[in-house]
Amino acid sequence: MADDSMSLLETLRKVSVDGDVDILREGVRLLAQAIMEAEVSELTGLAKGERNPEQRLTHRNGYRDRRWDTRVGTIDLAVPRVRDGSYFPSLLEPRRRAERALLAVVQEAYVSGVSTRRVDDLVRALGIEGMSRSEVSRICAALDAEVAAFRSRSLAGEAYPYLWLDATYLKVREGGRVVSMAALVATGVALTGERRVLGLELAAGNDEGSAWPRFVRSLVERGLRGVRLVISDNHPGLVRAIDEQLLGAAWQRCRVHLTRNAQDLVPRSARSMVASAVRMVIEQPDGMSAREQLDRVIDSLRPRFPAVAELLTSAEAGLLAHFAFPEPHRRQIRSTNPLERLNKEIKRRTAVVGIFPTRASVLRLVGMILAEQDDEWQDGRRYFRPETLALIDAEPEVEEVVPALLMAS
Repeated sequence: MADDSMSLLETLRKVSVDGDVDILREGVRLLAQAIMEAEVSELTGLAKGERNPEQRLTHRNGYRDRRWDTRVGTIDLAVPRVRDGSYFPSLLEPRRRAERALLAVVQEAYVSGVSTRRVDDLVRALGIEGMSRSEVSRICAALDAEVAAFRSRSLAGEAYPYLWLDATYLKVREGGRVVSMAALVATGVALTGERRVLGLELAAGNDEGSAWPRFVRSLVERGLRGVRLVISDNHPGLVRAIDEQLLGAAWQRCRVHLTRNAQDLVPRSARSMVASAVRMVIEQPDGMSAREQLDRVIDSLRPRFPAVAELLTSAEAGLLAHFAFPEPHRRQIRSTNPLERLNKEIKRRTAVVGIFPTRASVLRLVGMILAEQDDEWQDGRRYFRPETLALIDAEPEVEEVVPALLMAS
């Protein structure tokens, strides 16, 4: 605490000299930093700067910047990190931003006169008896600015060898009708091993095919680089976007989606057999064994289910692409399941709204959910160990990827 006392004395001196420092806000910042340092010292077993291998429980791992909204204003914190990702400051509220966004969406629906009885009950449960349009607009504008900054931030500071792309669908009221819209989401793993949310875009259902190339192009424009493998389903617009915008990147077709596609081609009684056959291919120890097993599966299915055999034949390159990458990563990179789990969380937390009143309200709430998830991923355990990511360059079958910024004609 001696360092903190000196910092506080220095702050008081600056205030007395020029009055440029908000002493209350600076005092809150110093107290918050002291609390976090004390928590991390307890977690590691040693105070900052101390070295005692026998007492050390884990290691510090630098700091990350985070803005903290308080009643005395916004404070810039340096949040300590530990190597195993087990520390999150007790004084922060990890879910606060998304809940504010949810409240704003409910308020907007309520004021616009499109709320259902369920939403109306929620509004009253939250203690809101009524709110003016100007107040709702003010709240929404502040949240929209946060989401816009998150969606447009630069990606140039880090390389992302793995990129997942998928969409989840939500109902929106537009032009007097309720329509389905796709929320396009991109996540990636950086060379540091951290998972990050890289992008969000909204597209009407009939525009999804052309929206994917625009979305991927926007990621490249923001600095996305170093992509070695893209994991997605077989949506034509999405595959075209990968081919056009990420030259040289391998494409892994999600094995879960492929299995569902194959099951749709057989009677219900044969679906479990088809799923087991695909799983046997995927669970082989290496690429050569997987190709041999796939050939056997295709030969066995061709007499009874020629359509499935043809599907697996055409899908071979995409289905087996993950075998060219380090073995510790293969389970996570052979499907879009990591992103599907995030999509389920979006569905769960948007279910209370039901039908969104506007497109902007979708971006507002989903954007806040993704922003807070991005924060939690950075504060949490790394998705892959950095030393295993270095193995990507050692794989002879994988070439360096240079994203190409190609403008669609």
